[in-house]
Amino acid sequence: MSNAVVTLKKGEGRTLKRGGAWIFDNEIESVMGSYNDGDIVIVRDFDGYPMGRGFINSASTIRIRMMTRNADQEIDDEFIKKRVKDAWEYRKNVIDTSSCRLIFGEADFFPGLVIDKYSDVLVVESLALGIDKLKNKIIDFLKEELLSDGIKIRGVYERSDAKVRLKEGMERVKGFIGEEFDTNVTIEENGVKYLVDVKDGQKTGFFLDQKLNRMSIQNLAKGKRVLDCFTHTGSFALNAALGGATEVIGVDASELAVNQARINAKLNGVDDRVEFRVDDVLDMLPRMVEEKELFDLVILDPPAFTKSRSTIKQAAKGYRAINTSGLKLVKNGGYFATCTCSHFMDYENFTKIIAEAARAAHKRLRQIEFKTQAPDHPILWADDENSYYLKFYIFQVCEER
Repeated sequence: MSNAVVTLKKGEGRTLKRGGAWIFDNEIESVMGSYNDGDIVIVRDFDGYPMGRGFINSASTIRIRMMTRNADQEIDDEFIKKRVKDAWEYRKNVIDTSSCRLIFGEADFFPGLVIDKYSDVLVVESLALGIDKLKNKIIDFLKEELLSDGIKIRGVYERSDAKVRLKEGMERVKGFIGEEFDTNVTIEENGVKYLVDVKDGQKTGFFLDQKLNRMSIQNLAKGKRVLDCFTHTGSFALNAALGGATEVIGVDASELAVNQARINAKLNGVDDRVEFRVDDVLDMLPRMVEEKELFDLVILDPPAFTKSRSTIKQAAKGYRAINTSGLKLVKNGGYFATCTCSHFMDYENFTKIIAEAARAAHKRLRQIEFKTQAPDHPILWADDENSYYLKFYIFQVCEER
């Protein structure tokens, strides 16, 4: 803990005052007192008004990540335990907790920290220096909280290997926290079984944020021929199969992911109805259109096409192209699910792109559902740039008439 005081420039701190959690280096007028990077400091406005406390890091353009709006609050064990307990109690009320996100960074008031639970295993991603110093303490408190509800965690694996750590002046790290264990973990979600590779899988091993959206597909798939694009390890495809689809084709460019998807299909006993292919979806969709393929249900779940504001226009072209081709592959009266997982592709832009794609494909859309990420990935209002990223639509597709 440090007693250093950070004073903002006059007129700065607008994001913070709207409810955000970050203060950038160019917003700071002065820092009085000594500190080490990663320490908690007091933040004041230009006129001395107390704004709260947060972690400081001189190596990052995100100079301060706020922990509390109360400048008198000590960030001690009692404070951390209360935050951990609040996060767990929230999950118990809103989601199936057999596998879920337990800590979601700023939205759970632990800036830069993600902790996912896969059955009896925790996977941790720490992306900010200040929270990294508290990481092990938070994990221990979380394990204690889960144990009080009869849930014993058998292992913890760290996946702090994202490039963004370099911007914090931190090394990328990956490995066991505590004793080693088998990192292939079997989970069940919506009645679908998955083998999750927490060591080498994408992100922390599995995309938990689409849990309820996958259930929507399961409910819609009975008797249908389904195309699942960017299938990764097969989650939407498998939900469609267990929902009663007669034929499912899942496509992904990653051979590793497709091999995992095939294992998951066998695990669920649907490998006779689900075919997984290794292919570049961007090339495959126009080819299928030329071949006059048609499906009852087409699903597009692409990776983020943009991770910065500077590439939004280019990303829009990509989203427009895949949605136009995808819509052309849907039978008249069939169904179309599409999404974006990019923070920077906001609701308005994404909705506009879909409308443009529908016009280009000469289709009319009847909206069935609009969803975001599952509630274990809560959207914190006024700080939604950090917490709101997934936009998911389901439409019925009709020919123009």
